Amino acid sequence: MSDESHRPRNQIPNWEVAELPVPQPLRWRNWTRFIGPGIVMMGIQIGGGEWLLGPEVTAKYGGGLMWIATIAIILQVFYNLECGRYALYCGEPIFTGFLRTKPGPRFWMGFILFLNLSALIPGLSTHGAAMAASLWLDRPPGEADRGLVTVLAYVFLLAVALPVLVGGKVYNMLQAIMTLKVAVVLIFCLIVGICFVSSANWWNVFSGFVKFGTVPTVVEGHETTVNVLQHWWSEGTWPVIALGNIAVIGAFAGFAGGGGLSNATYSNFVRDKGWGMGSVVGAIPSAVGGRDVTLSHVGKVFVINIENLRRWKVWWKYVLVDQVAVWAPGCFMGMALPALLSLEFAPFSALTGAKLEWAQSLITADGVRHAPQFSATAAKVLWIVTVLVGLMVMLPSQMSIVDDFSRRWTDILWSGSRRVRGSLGGNAVKSLYYSILGIYVLWTVVAAYIFSTYGTPKLMTLVIANLNNLAIGLTSFHLLWINCKLLPPELRPRWYSRVGMVACGVFYLGMAGLVFMAKQWPMLRSMIGV
Repeated sequence: MSDESHRPRNQIPNWEVAELPVPQPLRWRNWTRFIGPGIVMMGIQIGGGEWLLGPEVTAKYGGGLMWIATIAIILQVFYNLECGRYALYCGEPIFTGFLRTKPGPRFWMGFILFLNLSALIPGLSTHGAAMAASLWLDRPPGEADRGLVTVLAYVFLLAVALPVLVGGKVYNMLQAIMTLKVAVVLIFCLIVGICFVSSANWWNVFSGFVKFGTVPTVVEGHETTVNVLQHWWSEGTWPVIALGNIAVIGAFAGFAGGGGLSNATYSNFVRDKGWGMGSVVGAIPSAVGGRDVTLSHVGKVFVINIENLRRWKVWWKYVLVDQVAVWAPGCFMGMALPALLSLEFAPFSALTGAKLEWAQSLITADGVRHAPQFSATAAKVLWIVTVLVGLMVMLPSQMSIVDDFSRRWTDILWSGSRRVRGSLGGNAVKSLYYSILGIYVLWTVVAAYIFSTYGTPKLMTLVIANLNNLAIGLTSFHLLWINCKLLPPELRPRWYSRVGMVACGVFYLGMAGLVFMAKQWPMLRSMIGV
């Protein structure tokens, strides 16, 4: 059977046809072949939101809102799988798939740039700088130390781009760094959790993952949580939801798992890992040591026949294992373990409720430092280790944001621009990638100055997360449409995948809508005099 009828035709050249590579069987001795993109995604997404928002959310609501993370992670699995489906079939990132639909590349480039606004805000470098300053000062930095924190923030913004300069492929360096990050962060949190966190807090967090319908409300002037169904059953009325912290809750949903266009980058990683047709089209080479790596401007697809369908099923299992057995469990642990530490130690922190803009990232570490169950020596050692782990959370994630933005726009311009296609060969993609990276790093320095002067790192975090909700909500429907229209019928998503994608779009757009109605709509009404 020919794929000719399913090839999209617009300004981007049609897919070429090539042979679908033979996959290695899914066996433990081949584990390095089928584990990679999920680890990279987990390393990118784990820790930042939990380290920053965890102390605030758990201090107010305990583990009562962890069910939001359950829904977010499960729905993102559907989203990631569909990104992987597209990349397996044609070797293109899904961003190129967006460009292949009407009204054409120029429209979708502008639309993606709008959805990508959150990536223009460097939200993690200042928090990492505060942690580094803590190690230098042997205490959390105060207002008098603002200059030190600011200088370190600028240094980190420039330094995080260095690791992606070396290696045969940019992806290889990302996989190595993110694997190390995931191992260090989760092992540390697990050891401290087992040894020092009470069983009550373990139950509080993990039971929270299934407390569906628990919402914040105000009872006798105090904010607490209540389950809407239980309240209706016992009281006969629906509870009044407290929307005062809806931006924080929306950000919590935005940081659970991944969120935003970072999930769509899963398709880039599937290609660069060499899964499916990804091994046919190539990858983005590093600046140093990447001269033999090339990348095709357009994707390649395979003819639908019995043998290729058999190979496809094995490649599809690679993506399923990567998402269901690696990424999703890792995200649950990445949400739960930092929350355990926050519940146990944040009450002892002198920074709780502090107005310092970088205080959130140090609340858990400061709580460990002042926890009464530790001797002075043990508290100091654990304080230092907790801060170092915090640095392992923040800086690789900031590095991944730099790569994510540069990778996304390299792929978009590489495939979507006729000028780029006509002037640059397959190996020259690295010059485009590093040009975008350099411009982006310079911009982040400017953005950091703007927010440090006129805003706060917390504001940066909230804005990023809630813009992410809008991005993943809108692209869920576009991604589903692409896979249902451009892919051959034999490879299209089943009904349950379609339901999951629709639910993903509705959930995240609903979160974005709640934040807008609670925060921006009253301001707009007052501005227009309504």
